[in-house]
Amino acid sequence: MRIYATQSEVSVHDGDRWSRVRDFSFDRLFRQRDPAKWLRSRVGRVRTAVTGRLRPPLESQEVWAAGVTYSRSRRARIEESANEASVYDRVYRARRPEIFFKATPHRVVGDRAAVRIRRDSRWNVPEPELALAINCHGRIFGCAIGNDMSSRSIEGENPLYLPQAKIYDGCCALGPCLVVSDELPFTSAIEMHIRRAGHVVYSGRIPLSRMRRSPDQLVEYLRRDNSFPNGCYLLTGTGIVPPREFTLRDGDVIVISIEAVGVLTNRVRRLRGRDSSR
Repeated sequence: MRIYATQSEVSVHDGDRWSRVRDFSFDRLFRQRDPAKWLRSRVGRVRTAVTGRLRPPLESQEVWAAGVTYSRSRRARIEESANEASVYDRVYRARRPEIFFKATPHRVVGDRAAVRIRRDSRWNVPEPELALAINCHGRIFGCAIGNDMSSRSIEGENPLYLPQAKIYDGCCALGPCLVVSDELPFTSAIEMHIRRAGHVVYSGRIPLSRMRRSPDQLVEYLRRDNSFPNGCYLLTGTGIVPPREFTLRDGDVIVISIEAVGVLTNRVRRLRGRDSSR
């Protein structure tokens, strides 16, 4: 089942059937021991396909992220941080994964909304990732597509600047829907295309099976001494990294797809002054 949320309603796409959902909230969904069963109990009358701009599929859920979970990401971090290269090499090989806070809900945008690049960063890239939906009991019950926007020049200057490189208004996109399923799409690949003035300026693709860390391992470390009363999302890291000479520009369009989930599309805007509008 795929949950799509607009400003006015929530719909479920199950097979070839679209249905409205009664008395729904993402917080209530993430608090259920069996989210799929609870969702089915609220599916209402049949409707046509959803229309309108999609909201990100969350309410008060925090978004966290894992880093250096693909070998390509390890190489990229080493390249951008020559003086601190051993930090990223060690975390890739270590038992404990890198896990960091990514975004509060108001910093997350949905499909077709604008993601942002920082005005004090000269090198900015998207990071396409599989996002795990985790209920308040610690169970992975679904997934979405995530874009962990990253200011590589800031992180590369010093690893201690990671929060500034990662957390700001419009720093994360999530969508286009939440897929509620016990099976994660690890037989699929994640793909990304970046368009500029109508032309593709970068493309990348990697099988999700290339991720070094298992989802259960990442979630187990995330929840150590940490509680999530309304559940959370966890981005699982990226294996698609543009070359050093590439940086995002105002107006670029980022298209990320996973066959079993859908397509997440966002336009890029640079933050200016106190601008925090969507």
